[in-house]
Amino acid sequence: MKIGPIDTKLPGTAPAERKAEAAPAKNPTVPSTEVALSPAAKGLAEGGGDAAFDTAKVERIATAIRDGKFSVNPEAIADKLISNAEELLGRKLS
Repeated sequence: MKIGPIDTKLPGTAPAERKAEAAPAKNPTVPSTEVALSPAAKGLAEGGGDAAFDTAKVERIATAIRDGKFSVNPEAIADKLISNAEELLGRKLS
């Protein structure tokens, strides 16, 4: 079956007419969307609240790494990973 051009033109079906109907009038003084921020988002936007990390601790760790004195405790890391997984799953794995 061959599909060819449509010969019948209906009012309002021309691409230019559809675009004109679909495009809303642009008015920069009227907002198109209203956004409401949660209190947590407002606090982050204003820079208030507690810091996400302890800068002094980060500096101590960075200094220890630079000096070659930072040691990793793989058992403690594994225990924390297992604990977090148990918490996420809502049950004990062992």
